[in-house]
Amino acid sequence: MVQKAKILLVDDRPENLLALEAILSALDQTLVRASSGEEALKALLTDDFAVILLDVQMPGMDGFETAAHIKRRERTRDIPIIFLTAINHGPHHTFRGYAAGAVDYISKPFDPWVLRAKVSVFVELYMKNCQLREQAALLRLQLESGSKGGSVGPGKESAGLLAELSARLAAVEEQAEALSKQLDDDSADAAAVATAAHLERKLTGLRRALDALEPGTGGPSVLPSQN
Repeated sequence: MVQKAKILLVDDRPENLLALEAILSALDQTLVRASSGEEALKALLTDDFAVILLDVQMPGMDGFETAAHIKRRERTRDIPIIFLTAINHGPHHTFRGYAAGAVDYISKPFDPWVLRAKVSVFVELYMKNCQLREQAALLRLQLESGSKGGSVGPGKESAGLLAELSARLAAVEEQAEALSKQLDDDSADAAAVATAAHLERKLTGLRRALDALEPGTGGPSVLPSQN
């Protein structure tokens, strides 16, 4: 069973949170509310999120300050942030949003279809990265098993696991390739394109490590970092 991704919705107005939930409910993911910057930072301490929708104008800690705290934390610095704002003070205000670490800056009222499409891209990238980490964990178990057994290649007992790993990785590779093709146009977010490219590089490294476990390849290689 595939675990749903979590999307953090941050806005001090309950009616805005309700509207976001209505727009994003079609994605069938877990929507988490936060009514302030402080509440959002607390949620980020324990849960992993695919993307954050962050209102700019909030009492106390505003969106810019909240984003700055998020980007300073190692655990959360890479989570995409989409700023939502009802005010527009020109290019300088927009630049401040991107400088705070946002991948997008959307003014209200916004097109629900556009917002849902943007969020869905980051959810899909997050899910692919989760699948990749799962394959990496299984591969590490295979490498450790081979090392303890003193063999240079997979034995009969591990051959089935190796075949399953290869099949799972192939499925992730196929999905990642399809996603990259969807992003291969001028309208795609630069951050989404960069994230997809990073995912493909990690998949390539994992495939090389997995191929090294095949008989006749000289034994397992070092598994690449998944950061």
